[in-house]
Amino acid sequence: MSLNDTPMAERTHIGFFGLRNAGKSSLVNRITNQPVSLVSDIKGTTTDPVRKSMELLPLGPVTIIDTPGYDDEGMLGELRIGRTKEVLSTCDIAVLVVEKEELQEAEEQLLDLIKARQIPCVIARNKTDLDAKTLQQDPARELQGFPQELQGFPLYFVSAKSGVGIEELKEAIAAAAKGTVKEMRLVADLIRKGDTVVLVIPIDTSAPKGRLILPQQQAIRDILDADAVSMVTSVEGLPDTLARLKEPPALVITDSQAFAKVMKLVPEEIPLTSFSILMARYKGFLWEAVEGAKAIDRLEDHAKILIAEGCTHHRQCEDIGTVKLPAWLKKYTGKDFELTFTSGHGYPENLSDFDLIIHCGACMLNDNEVRNRMLSAQKKAVPFTNYGTAIAHMNGILKRSIAPVSN
Repeated sequence: MSLNDTPMAERTHIGFFGLRNAGKSSLVNRITNQPVSLVSDIKGTTTDPVRKSMELLPLGPVTIIDTPGYDDEGMLGELRIGRTKEVLSTCDIAVLVVEKEELQEAEEQLLDLIKARQIPCVIARNKTDLDAKTLQQDPARELQGFPQELQGFPLYFVSAKSGVGIEELKEAIAAAAKGTVKEMRLVADLIRKGDTVVLVIPIDTSAPKGRLILPQQQAIRDILDADAVSMVTSVEGLPDTLARLKEPPALVITDSQAFAKVMKLVPEEIPLTSFSILMARYKGFLWEAVEGAKAIDRLEDHAKILIAEGCTHHRQCEDIGTVKLPAWLKKYTGKDFELTFTSGHGYPENLSDFDLIIHCGACMLNDNEVRNRMLSAQKKAVPFTNYGTAIAHMNGILKRSIAPVSN
């Protein structure tokens, strides 16, 4: 799959971390071979994370992220460090850029965070211009001077200025990323060659005009890759679509917001699930979402619920997150709740005040970011579910909707 064909969430995210003036931006520019980040001798030139999508051979499509220095100071510095932590939660690979052999306190803190989140990490000792010849002749001698904390991590001497060691660093990053390759399929592993899968896509004012949303596109492509047949229909066209088939479809996949109508139209013997449930399985948190959905029944009046979306989009009058989902919660429980809405990367750091988190399908977030959001909820004992699982639970068909993915 080429760079332009690869969704952001499916690209390997590689973050560059370190102190101010360690040469992170220069290194990113050298690796991408483009002036992605501003570079100067002034500390704190990079004030916000800078992202660049590219092909990094032999790895393929990646997103390179340059971050502010982790030793930034003052009120703005604290905000920038917070942005760096947010980036760390999205990374598949971390590159820790160091300038000296002895680690500074902020570098030790970064390394502790990287270890705690179990992110594969490569250490890049930058600014080796003056002793590049010595390093090439006797790199082992220099390696002996590095602290115990760095033992076990791949360590490369590089120079963003001269280009020494850059190709070796890129190869090391690609090697570290091999262990992060996902084997899970969205739907292809649930069907066989020649099967027919019916996709039910509601067309209302909240549907994007002239296009399909990402999970729908990915499902169609995955079905084609399995040498199966996809049939796309609206809710209104579903009865006629099913009637035209000589044999029942192997699977029906619906948009979660249409569960109430679709469940009545699809016979019990035909497997039925939703794009959101498939996406939760694909992202690795389906069973946590199933348990989290059950918490809806235990919510008390005025409970605090976080409704989080991974993307940012223009809100429509029938928006599922801010309009439909709150209405369904009210109808199902008969209670009033205190609702908080977030979108994009603006996810709260402190979740302890919430009684439930209902997340979108997370198609625009990579696996690590979704996983870290779920883990941060678990650490505070806050139930975590997603739109499709919660909606299936409230419609009384959760057991049926997860049956196709339970084996």
